[in-house]
Amino acid sequence: MDATTAPHHIPPEMSQYGEENHIFEIMQNMLEQLLIHQPKDPILFMINHLQLDNDNVPKIVILGPPASGKTTIAMWLCKHLNSNLLTVENLIAKEFSSLAAAARKHYQINKRVPSMQLVRLIQDRVSEEDCVRRGWILDGIPETREQALMIQTVGITPRHVIVLSAPDTVLIERNLGKRIDPQTGEIYHTTFDWPSESEIQDRLIVPVGISELETAGKLLEYHRNIVRIFPSYPKILKVISADQPCVDVFYQALTYVQTNHRSNAPFTPRVLLCGPMGSGKSLQAALLAQKYSLVNVCCGQLLKEAVADKSKFGEVIQPFFEKDMAVPDSLIMKVLSERLNQQDCIQKGWVLHGFPRDLDQALMMDSLGYKPNRVFFLNVPFDSVLERLTLRRTDPITGERYHLMYKPPPTTEIQDRLLQNPKDAEEHVKLKMDLFYRNATELEEFYGQALTINGDQDPYTVFEYIESGIINPLPQKVP
Repeated sequence: MDATTAPHHIPPEMSQYGEENHIFEIMQNMLEQLLIHQPKDPILFMINHLQLDNDNVPKIVILGPPASGKTTIAMWLCKHLNSNLLTVENLIAKEFSSLAAAARKHYQINKRVPSMQLVRLIQDRVSEEDCVRRGWILDGIPETREQALMIQTVGITPRHVIVLSAPDTVLIERNLGKRIDPQTGEIYHTTFDWPSESEIQDRLIVPVGISELETAGKLLEYHRNIVRIFPSYPKILKVISADQPCVDVFYQALTYVQTNHRSNAPFTPRVLLCGPMGSGKSLQAALLAQKYSLVNVCCGQLLKEAVADKSKFGEVIQPFFEKDMAVPDSLIMKVLSERLNQQDCIQKGWVLHGFPRDLDQALMMDSLGYKPNRVFFLNVPFDSVLERLTLRRTDPITGERYHLMYKPPPTTEIQDRLLQNPKDAEEHVKLKMDLFYRNATELEEFYGQALTINGDQDPYTVFEYIESGIINPLPQKVP
């Protein structure tokens, strides 16, 4: 018996095995949460935690070529994990939804749903209460790399991706033997799953689109797309052979989705560092990026790179640079969006600095869906910032950077030729500091769970405080 023609019920021993593992996972997770949060009332905390029950819900994608049995495995996993099966068919069948109605109409004519409509249907479905509480399994979605990127862009990220694989000759043979009961919709197979009742046998029909030529065409399209989907899910994708008994395929899939992928961070960090110039944002961003493999996103650097690369945005930005004028917020946001939507930012997370600088920019960023889950304000006294910036110097010959107090030049000859960047002049620094603190209060209020950290200390001490704010639940303040 193969994966595409398996019985429609999970063997009893699998159900018992799954229940025991599920209970164990709940208990293990509960203990972890108790140790992390250390609540005053552990009983109330556990009750609330069980009601939420969303820490380890399934978020699974199952892909595979035609006749690989992916729907059977997806259905078994759904029943076993008490989760929700999401298919193109049930997504477009949603009642009282104009979006689903439009998708149905398109599907009836073209046998496909436009990618944008499909992603919006998925987004709506996974936000419903049952999916939030019990998780979801996407069956056969995404079909293309474009869909994979669109799904990730809207913040839908699976924890496990399973790809079933079998030789094309095996898949074609399986498809040719398929028969369908027009009354019940049940699928049977002439070799592997033939009904014993003669009444059912007599009414079985050959499904549309399963000829050898049609199946070969579908397989060709699948292979063309799947190789481009693979890079979208590094480290969470497992290929399982479907050319084996369905029970074996299911056990392997179940074992895989019950594993937890470990990383240095407890979640996908989206970190925002705020602070005046000279507060050490760049250094802290670099340290975070290095330790947690985050993408270091410096807004100012993005604009410079856009101009240097002569991109479509860079050509618009360049005149503002040449006239030393502020780049419009809308243009900055377009450049920033383009970067944050890239695959590495979506999967690894990011640490952003240099934007937003005021409430309007924060609102714009928030409205487009870029919501940091950790925000840090680096608080540095005005005198310390002046000391850090106004004493910076550069050697015009070697390009070496010095600081007259912390890293003085080794000789008087070098010291005599050092130059100061006009942006480090005291008047300019005072202007920038004043501008930052005028907007800081509104920004802190907008990011209500932001942590304020004393940035006027050793950089690695500052980093330890930031790191504790990332790996631990949010406290009210960090000293």
